[in-house]
Amino acid sequence: RWYLKRARDGYLTERRAESGMGDALAATADGARTAELHGLEPRRRRATDGAVSRHWKATRYTLYLRSMYFLTLESSYVLPTAGVLVLGAAMYFGDAITIGAVSSCAVLSRQAIAPLNNLLMMVERVQRGFASLARVEGVGQGLGDESPGAAAEPLGGDVALRDVRFAYPSGGDVLHGVSLAVPAGERLAVVGPSGAGKSTLARLIAGIDPPRAGTVELGGADIAAMPLDRRRGHVTLVTQEHHVFTATLRENLALAKPGATDAELESALAAVGAHWALALPEGLETPLGGTADALDAASAQQIALARIILADPEVVILDEATAMLDPRAARDTERALAAVLDGRTVIGIAHRLHTAHDADRIAVVDDGRVTELGSHDELLARDGTYARLWKGWNGTADSDRGLIVCPMSEGYFTVVK
Repeated sequence: RWYLKRARDGYLTERRAESGMGDALAATADGARTAELHGLEPRRRRATDGAVSRHWKATRYTLYLRSMYFLTLESSYVLPTAGVLVLGAAMYFGDAITIGAVSSCAVLSRQAIAPLNNLLMMVERVQRGFASLARVEGVGQGLGDESPGAAAEPLGGDVALRDVRFAYPSGGDVLHGVSLAVPAGERLAVVGPSGAGKSTLARLIAGIDPPRAGTVELGGADIAAMPLDRRRGHVTLVTQEHHVFTATLRENLALAKPGATDAELESALAAVGAHWALALPEGLETPLGGTADALDAASAQQIALARIILADPEVVILDEATAMLDPRAARDTERALAAVLDGRTVIGIAHRLHTAHDADRIAVVDDGRVTELGSHDELLARDGTYARLWKGWNGTADSDRGLIVCPMSEGYFTVVK
Protein backbone atom coordinates (compact mmCIF):
# COMPACT_ATOMS: atom_id res chain seq x y z
CA ARG A 1 0.00 0.00 0.00
CA TRP A 2 2.88 2.37 0.76
CA TYR A 3 4.41 1.71 -2.67
CA LEU A 4 1.18 1.87 -4.70
CA LYS A 5 0.22 5.15 -3.06
CA ARG A 6 3.39 6.81 -4.43
CA ALA A 7 4.33 4.84 -7.54
CA ARG A 8 1.81 6.21 -10.06
CA ASP A 9 2.63 9.88 -9.51
CA GLY A 10 6.34 9.10 -9.33
CA TYR A 11 6.44 7.27 -12.66
CA LEU A 12 4.25 9.88 -14.38
CA THR A 13 6.63 12.61 -13.21
CA GLU A 14 9.58 10.57 -14.47
CA ARG A 15 7.98 10.13 -17.90
CA ARG A 16 7.18 13.85 -18.17
CA ALA A 17 10.74 14.74 -17.17
CA GLU A 18 12.11 12.25 -19.69
CA SER A 19 10.04 13.80 -22.50
CA GLY A 20 11.09 17.29 -21.44
CA MET A 21 14.74 16.29 -21.47
CA GLY A 22 14.38 14.79 -24.95
CA ASP A 23 12.70 17.95 -26.25
CA ALA A 24 15.38 20.17 -24.73
CA LEU A 25 18.23 18.10 -26.16
CA ALA A 26 16.61 17.92 -29.62
CA ALA A 27 15.91 21.66 -29.69
CA THR A 28 19.48 22.44 -28.64
CA ALA A 29 20.95 20.12 -31.28
CA ASP A 30 18.65 21.24 -34.10
CA GLY A 31 19.13 24.92 -33.32
CA ALA A 32 22.86 24.78 -32.56
CA ARG A 33 23.87 27.08 -35.41
CA THR A 34 21.17 29.60 -34.62
CA ALA A 35 22.18 29.57 -30.95
CA GLU A 36 25.81 30.19 -31.90
CA LEU A 37 24.84 32.98 -34.29
CA HIS A 38 22.88 34.85 -31.61
CA GLY A 39 25.16 34.00 -28.69
CA LEU A 40 22.54 31.84 -26.98
CA GLU A 41 24.83 28.98 -25.93
CA PRO A 42 24.74 29.81 -22.18
CA ARG A 43 20.93 30.00 -22.25
CA ARG A 44 20.64 26.68 -24.09
CA ARG A 45 23.09 25.07 -21.66
CA ARG A 46 21.00 26.28 -18.72
CA ALA A 47 17.80 24.99 -20.34
CA THR A 48 19.38 21.61 -21.09
CA ASP A 49 20.97 21.32 -17.65
CA GLY A 50 17.63 22.13 -16.04
CA ALA A 51 15.83 19.44 -18.07
CA VAL A 52 18.51 16.84 -17.25
CA SER A 53 18.39 17.81 -13.57
CA ARG A 54 14.61 17.38 -13.42
CA HIS A 55 14.87 13.98 -15.06
CA TRP A 56 17.68 12.94 -12.69
CA LYS A 57 15.62 14.00 -9.68
CA ALA A 58 12.52 12.15 -10.89
CA THR A 59 14.53 9.02 -11.69
CA ARG A 60 16.17 9.04 -8.26
CA TYR A 61 12.73 9.17 -6.63
CA THR A 62 11.41 6.16 -8.57
CA LEU A 63 14.67 4.33 -7.81
CA TYR A 64 14.08 5.05 -4.11
CA LEU A 65 10.55 3.62 -4.39
CA ARG A 66 11.82 0.45 -6.06
CA SER A 67 14.64 0.06 -3.55
CA MET A 68 12.26 0.27 -0.59
CA TYR A 69 9.74 -2.01 -2.31
CA PHE A 70 12.21 -4.74 -3.22
CA LEU A 71 14.07 -4.49 0.10
CA THR A 72 10.81 -5.01 1.97
CA LEU A 73 9.81 -7.92 -0.24
CA GLU A 74 13.17 -9.69 -0.03
CA SER A 75 13.23 -9.22 3.74
CA SER A 76 9.71 -10.50 4.17
CA TYR A 77 10.49 -13.69 2.22
CA VAL A 78 12.95 -14.74 4.92
CA LEU A 79 10.39 -14.54 7.74
CA PRO A 80 8.19 -17.54 6.82
CA THR A 81 11.20 -19.83 6.36
CA ALA A 82 12.78 -18.58 9.57
CA GLY A 83 9.48 -19.15 11.40
CA VAL A 84 9.26 -22.70 10.05
CA LEU A 85 12.82 -23.46 11.17
CA VAL A 86 12.39 -21.97 14.68
CA LEU A 87 9.04 -23.70 15.28
CA GLY A 88 10.25 -26.92 13.63
CA ALA A 89 13.40 -26.96 15.79
CA ALA A 90 11.32 -26.59 18.96
CA MET A 91 8.99 -29.37 17.88
CA TYR A 92 11.92 -31.57 16.83
CA PHE A 93 13.67 -31.24 20.20
CA GLY A 94 10.33 -32.02 21.84
CA ASP A 95 10.14 -35.24 19.81
CA ALA A 96 6.94 -34.03 18.13
CA ILE A 97 8.30 -34.01 14.56
CA THR A 98 11.15 -35.48 12.54
CA ILE A 99 14.01 -33.55 10.99
CA GLY A 100 12.74 -34.60 7.56
CA ALA A 101 9.37 -32.97 8.21
CA VAL A 102 11.08 -29.72 9.28
CA SER A 103 13.21 -29.72 6.11
CA SER A 104 10.20 -30.46 3.92
CA CYS A 105 8.18 -27.60 5.45
CA ALA A 106 11.10 -25.19 4.99
CA VAL A 107 11.47 -26.12 1.30
CA LEU A 108 7.71 -25.94 0.68
CA SER A 109 7.53 -22.48 2.28
CA ARG A 110 10.18 -21.26 -0.18
CA GLN A 111 8.28 -22.81 -3.09
CA ALA A 112 5.04 -21.15 -1.96
CA ILE A 113 6.80 -17.78 -1.89
CA ALA A 114 8.12 -18.05 -5.50
CA PRO A 115 4.79 -17.42 -7.34
CA LEU A 116 3.92 -14.65 -4.86
CA ASN A 117 7.29 -13.06 -5.60
CA ASN A 118 6.60 -13.14 -9.34
CA LEU A 119 3.20 -11.56 -8.78
CA LEU A 120 4.59 -8.73 -6.66
CA MET A 121 7.39 -8.11 -9.17
CA MET A 122 4.71 -7.75 -11.82
CA VAL A 123 3.05 -5.04 -9.73
CA GLU A 124 6.17 -2.90 -10.17
CA ARG A 125 6.25 -3.47 -13.95
CA VAL A 126 2.53 -2.73 -14.23
CA GLN A 127 3.01 0.60 -12.47
CA ARG A 128 5.64 1.65 -15.00
CA GLY A 129 3.49 0.39 -17.85
CA PHE A 130 0.44 2.34 -16.66
CA ALA A 131 2.54 5.51 -16.49
CA SER A 132 3.66 5.03 -20.10
CA LEU A 133 0.11 4.20 -21.20
CA ALA A 134 -1.21 7.32 -19.49
CA ARG A 135 1.20 9.43 -21.56
CA VAL A 136 0.09 7.80 -24.81
CA GLU A 137 -3.59 7.98 -23.83
CA GLY A 138 -3.16 11.68 -23.09
CA VAL A 139 -1.82 12.29 -26.59
CA GLY A 140 -4.74 10.40 -28.09
CA GLN A 141 -7.25 12.41 -26.09
CA GLY A 142 -5.58 15.66 -27.10
CA LEU A 143 -5.71 14.76 -30.79
CA GLY A 144 -9.34 13.72 -30.56
CA ASP A 145 -10.53 16.74 -28.63
CA GLU A 146 -13.47 18.12 -30.54
CA SER A 147 -15.65 21.14 -30.10
CA PRO A 148 -19.14 20.33 -28.80
CA GLY A 149 -22.13 20.58 -31.04
CA ALA A 150 -22.78 19.66 -34.67
CA ALA A 151 -20.78 21.43 -37.36
CA ALA A 152 -22.24 22.42 -40.71
CA GLU A 153 -21.08 20.65 -43.85
CA PRO A 154 -18.82 22.84 -46.04
CA LEU A 155 -20.32 23.95 -49.35
CA GLY A 156 -17.40 24.39 -51.73
CA GLY A 157 -13.72 25.12 -51.23
CA ASP A 158 -13.77 28.85 -50.49
CA VAL A 159 -11.89 29.96 -47.35
CA ALA A 160 -12.79 33.02 -45.29
CA LEU A 161 -11.03 34.51 -42.25
CA ARG A 162 -13.03 37.09 -40.33
CA ASP A 163 -11.21 39.36 -37.88
CA VAL A 164 -9.03 36.45 -36.72
CA ARG A 165 -6.78 36.90 -33.69
CA PHE A 166 -4.49 34.26 -32.24
CA ALA A 167 -2.04 34.05 -29.34
CA TYR A 168 0.25 31.24 -28.17
CA PRO A 169 0.16 30.48 -24.42
CA SER A 170 3.65 31.90 -23.94
CA GLY A 171 2.98 35.38 -25.29
CA GLY A 172 0.68 37.98 -26.80
CA ASP A 173 -1.21 37.98 -30.10
CA VAL A 174 0.71 36.92 -33.19
CA LEU A 175 -2.23 37.58 -35.52
CA HIS A 176 -4.07 40.89 -35.19
CA GLY A 177 -7.54 41.01 -36.72
CA VAL A 178 -6.74 39.22 -40.00
CA SER A 179 -9.56 39.18 -42.55
CA LEU A 180 -9.03 37.35 -45.83
CA ALA A 181 -11.25 35.72 -48.45
CA VAL A 182 -9.92 33.01 -50.77
CA PRO A 183 -12.41 31.91 -53.46
CA ALA A 184 -12.67 28.23 -54.33
CA GLY A 185 -10.06 27.16 -56.87
CA GLU A 186 -7.74 30.11 -56.27
CA ARG A 187 -4.00 29.76 -55.70
CA LEU A 188 -2.96 32.19 -52.98
CA ALA A 189 0.69 32.73 -52.01
CA VAL A 190 1.46 34.07 -48.53
CA VAL A 191 4.80 35.88 -48.24
CA GLY A 192 6.52 37.96 -45.59
CA PRO A 193 9.50 38.07 -43.25
CA SER A 194 10.27 35.26 -40.81
CA GLY A 195 8.10 35.42 -37.69
CA ALA A 196 5.39 37.46 -39.38
CA GLY A 197 2.69 34.85 -38.67
CA LYS A 198 2.55 32.96 -41.98
CA SER A 199 2.77 29.45 -40.52
CA THR A 200 0.34 30.37 -37.73
CA LEU A 201 -2.13 31.48 -40.40
CA ALA A 202 -1.72 28.11 -42.14
CA ARG A 203 -2.38 26.19 -38.90
CA LEU A 204 -5.59 28.15 -38.29
CA ILE A 205 -6.89 27.52 -41.81
CA ALA A 206 -6.12 23.81 -41.37
CA GLY A 207 -8.07 23.81 -38.09
CA ILE A 208 -5.06 22.65 -36.04
CA ASP A 209 -5.38 25.65 -33.73
CA PRO A 210 -8.63 27.54 -33.06
CA PRO A 211 -8.49 31.36 -33.22
CA ARG A 212 -8.63 33.34 -30.00
CA ALA A 213 -11.20 35.59 -31.64
CA GLY A 214 -12.92 35.67 -35.01
CA THR A 215 -13.74 32.69 -37.24
CA VAL A 216 -12.09 30.64 -39.97
CA GLU A 217 -14.64 29.21 -42.41
CA LEU A 218 -14.50 26.66 -45.20
CA GLY A 219 -17.46 26.71 -47.54
CA GLY A 220 -19.41 28.69 -44.95
CA ALA A 221 -18.71 26.18 -42.13
CA ASP A 222 -16.58 26.92 -39.08
CA ILE A 223 -13.41 24.83 -39.48
CA ALA A 224 -12.65 24.76 -35.75
CA ALA A 225 -16.08 23.20 -35.04
CA MET A 226 -15.67 20.34 -37.51
CA PRO A 227 -14.89 16.83 -36.21
CA LEU A 228 -11.30 15.86 -36.92
CA ASP A 229 -12.07 13.12 -39.45
CA ARG A 230 -14.31 15.42 -41.52
CA ARG A 231 -11.82 18.26 -41.33
CA ARG A 232 -9.05 16.02 -42.66
CA GLY A 233 -11.22 15.09 -45.62
CA HIS A 234 -11.60 18.74 -46.65
CA VAL A 235 -8.30 20.42 -45.69
CA THR A 236 -4.73 19.15 -45.88
CA LEU A 237 -1.69 20.94 -44.44
CA VAL A 238 1.75 19.90 -45.66
CA THR A 239 4.86 21.27 -43.98
CA GLN A 240 8.58 20.61 -44.49
CA GLU A 241 8.50 18.12 -41.58
CA HIS A 242 7.44 14.67 -42.70
CA HIS A 243 7.49 11.19 -41.24
CA VAL A 244 8.09 7.92 -43.03
CA PHE A 245 6.66 5.03 -41.05
CA THR A 246 8.37 1.67 -40.62
CA ALA A 247 6.29 -0.02 -43.28
CA THR A 248 6.29 -0.64 -47.02
CA LEU A 249 6.12 2.15 -49.57
CA ARG A 250 2.57 1.06 -50.40
CA GLU A 251 1.47 1.30 -46.73
CA ASN A 252 3.10 4.72 -46.34
CA LEU A 253 1.17 6.04 -49.33
CA ALA A 254 -2.09 4.24 -48.55
CA LEU A 255 -2.42 6.25 -45.32
CA ALA A 256 -4.01 8.94 -47.47
CA LYS A 257 -6.24 6.57 -49.45
CA PRO A 258 -6.49 3.01 -48.07
CA GLY A 259 -8.21 1.59 -51.14
CA ALA A 260 -5.85 3.07 -53.72
CA THR A 261 -4.82 0.86 -56.63
CA ASP A 262 -1.22 0.33 -57.74
CA ALA A 263 -1.84 2.58 -60.73
CA GLU A 264 -3.07 5.40 -58.48
CA LEU A 265 -0.09 5.06 -56.16
CA GLU A 266 2.42 5.05 -59.02
CA SER A 267 0.66 7.98 -60.71
CA ALA A 268 0.89 10.03 -57.48
CA LEU A 269 4.62 9.27 -57.17
CA ALA A 270 5.23 10.22 -60.78
CA ALA A 271 3.29 13.46 -60.37
CA VAL A 272 5.66 14.69 -57.66
CA GLY A 273 8.79 13.54 -59.47
CA ALA A 274 9.54 10.60 -57.14
CA HIS A 275 10.96 8.47 -59.97
CA TRP A 276 13.41 6.88 -57.54
CA ALA A 277 10.44 5.20 -55.83
CA LEU A 278 9.21 3.67 -59.07
CA ALA A 279 12.68 2.21 -59.66
CA LEU A 280 12.97 0.46 -56.28
CA PRO A 281 13.80 -3.27 -56.64
CA GLU A 282 10.70 -4.41 -54.75
CA GLY A 283 8.50 -1.60 -56.05
CA LEU A 284 5.62 -0.64 -53.80
CA GLU A 285 6.45 -3.50 -51.44
CA THR A 286 9.88 -2.04 -50.56
CA PRO A 287 10.24 -1.67 -46.76
CA LEU A 288 10.96 1.87 -45.57
CA GLY A 289 11.88 3.45 -42.24
CA GLY A 290 13.48 1.91 -39.16
CA THR A 291 16.29 -0.46 -40.09
CA ALA A 292 15.07 -0.62 -43.71
CA ASP A 293 15.96 1.85 -46.46
CA ALA A 294 16.63 5.23 -44.86
CA LEU A 295 15.18 8.07 -46.95
CA ASP A 296 16.68 11.53 -47.08
CA ALA A 297 14.54 14.56 -46.28
CA ALA A 298 13.80 15.30 -49.94
CA SER A 299 12.51 11.77 -50.63
CA ALA A 300 10.35 11.82 -47.48
CA GLN A 301 8.91 15.13 -48.63
CA GLN A 302 7.98 13.68 -52.02
CA ILE A 303 6.12 10.85 -50.30
CA ALA A 304 4.19 13.44 -48.27
CA LEU A 305 3.31 15.37 -51.44
CA ALA A 306 2.15 12.15 -53.11
CA ARG A 307 -0.17 11.61 -50.14
CA ILE A 308 -1.81 14.95 -50.92
CA ILE A 309 -2.66 13.83 -54.42
CA LEU A 310 -4.13 10.59 -53.09
CA ALA A 311 -6.11 12.31 -50.32
CA ASP A 312 -7.71 14.65 -52.90
CA PRO A 313 -8.80 17.41 -50.47
CA GLU A 314 -10.71 20.56 -51.44
CA VAL A 315 -8.16 22.87 -49.80
CA VAL A 316 -4.40 22.27 -49.77
CA ILE A 317 -2.07 24.33 -47.59
CA LEU A 318 1.62 24.10 -48.47
CA ASP A 319 3.85 25.48 -45.72
CA GLU A 320 7.37 25.28 -47.17
CA ALA A 321 6.27 21.97 -48.61
CA THR A 322 9.20 21.82 -51.07
CA ALA A 323 11.81 23.34 -48.77
CA MET A 324 13.81 20.10 -48.49
CA LEU A 325 14.16 19.79 -52.26
CA ASP A 326 16.91 21.52 -54.18
CA PRO A 327 15.64 24.63 -56.01
CA ARG A 328 15.46 23.03 -59.46
CA ALA A 329 13.69 19.88 -58.16
CA ALA A 330 11.38 22.11 -56.09
CA ARG A 331 10.47 24.09 -59.18
CA ASP A 332 9.66 20.93 -61.15
CA THR A 333 7.64 19.50 -58.25
CA GLU A 334 5.68 22.73 -57.84
CA ARG A 335 4.81 22.73 -61.53
CA ALA A 336 3.65 19.12 -61.30
CA LEU A 337 1.59 19.89 -58.19
CA ALA A 338 0.06 22.94 -59.86
CA ALA A 339 -1.21 20.74 -62.67
CA VAL A 340 -2.48 18.02 -60.33
CA LEU A 341 -4.13 20.46 -57.90
CA ASP A 342 -5.78 22.53 -60.63
CA GLY A 343 -9.30 23.49 -59.58
CA ARG A 344 -8.60 23.14 -55.84
CA THR A 345 -8.01 25.94 -53.39
CA VAL A 346 -4.26 26.11 -52.78
CA ILE A 347 -2.68 28.32 -50.11
CA GLY A 348 1.10 28.30 -50.23
CA ILE A 349 3.48 29.79 -47.68
CA ALA A 350 6.08 31.01 -50.18
CA HIS A 351 9.73 31.49 -49.32
CA ARG A 352 10.82 31.38 -52.96
CA LEU A 353 9.37 34.29 -54.84
CA HIS A 354 8.91 32.40 -58.10
CA THR A 355 6.19 30.47 -56.22
CA ALA A 356 4.44 33.73 -55.42
CA HIS A 357 4.87 34.91 -59.02
CA ASP A 358 2.91 31.88 -60.26
CA ALA A 359 0.00 32.37 -57.82
CA ASP A 360 -3.32 34.00 -58.70
CA ARG A 361 -2.97 36.40 -55.77
CA ILE A 362 -0.35 37.22 -53.16
CA ALA A 363 -0.96 38.13 -49.52
CA VAL A 364 1.88 39.91 -47.75
CA VAL A 365 1.87 39.20 -44.01
CA ASP A 366 3.89 41.47 -41.73
CA ASP A 367 3.72 41.60 -37.93
CA GLY A 368 0.57 39.47 -37.81
CA ARG A 369 -1.38 41.56 -40.34
CA VAL A 370 -2.16 41.27 -44.05
CA THR A 371 -0.53 44.46 -45.32
CA GLU A 372 -0.85 43.88 -49.07
CA LEU A 373 -3.12 41.74 -51.24
CA GLY A 374 -3.18 41.44 -55.01
CA SER A 375 -1.61 39.84 -58.05
CA HIS A 376 2.11 39.93 -58.77
CA ASP A 377 1.79 42.81 -61.22
CA GLU A 378 -0.55 44.78 -58.94
CA LEU A 379 1.81 44.54 -55.97
CA LEU A 380 4.81 45.53 -58.08
CA ALA A 381 2.87 48.60 -59.24
CA ARG A 382 2.19 49.60 -55.60
CA ASP A 383 5.94 49.64 -54.89
CA GLY A 384 5.43 48.35 -51.34
CA THR A 385 6.88 45.52 -49.28
CA TYR A 386 6.40 42.88 -51.98
CA ALA A 387 7.98 45.10 -54.62
CA ARG A 388 11.03 45.59 -52.40
CA LEU A 389 11.32 41.83 -51.86
CA TRP A 390 10.99 41.21 -55.59
CA LYS A 391 13.61 43.82 -56.48
CA GLY A 392 15.95 42.42 -53.85
CA TRP A 393 15.42 38.98 -55.31
CA ASN A 394 16.98 40.42 -58.47
CA GLY A 395 15.43 38.19 -61.07
CA THR A 396 14.31 34.61 -61.21
CA ALA A 397 15.92 31.42 -62.44
CA ASP A 398 18.48 31.67 -65.18
CA SER A 399 17.99 28.34 -66.89
CA ASP A 400 21.04 28.73 -69.09
CA ARG A 401 23.45 29.09 -66.18
CA GLY A 402 21.44 26.98 -63.72
CA LEU A 403 21.35 29.80 -61.15
CA ILE A 404 18.44 30.46 -58.80
CA VAL A 405 18.42 33.25 -56.23
CA CYS A 406 16.22 32.28 -53.29
CA PRO A 407 15.06 34.60 -50.46
CA MET A 408 15.41 32.69 -47.20
CA SER A 409 13.86 35.54 -45.23
CA GLU A 410 13.61 39.27 -45.69
CA GLY A 411 17.09 40.61 -46.26
CA TYR A 412 18.80 37.20 -46.61
CA PHE A 413 19.42 35.48 -49.94
CA THR A 414 21.00 32.27 -51.11
CA VAL A 415 22.44 31.64 -54.57
CA VAL A 416 22.49 27.99 -55.61
CA LYS A 417 23.78 26.38 -58.76
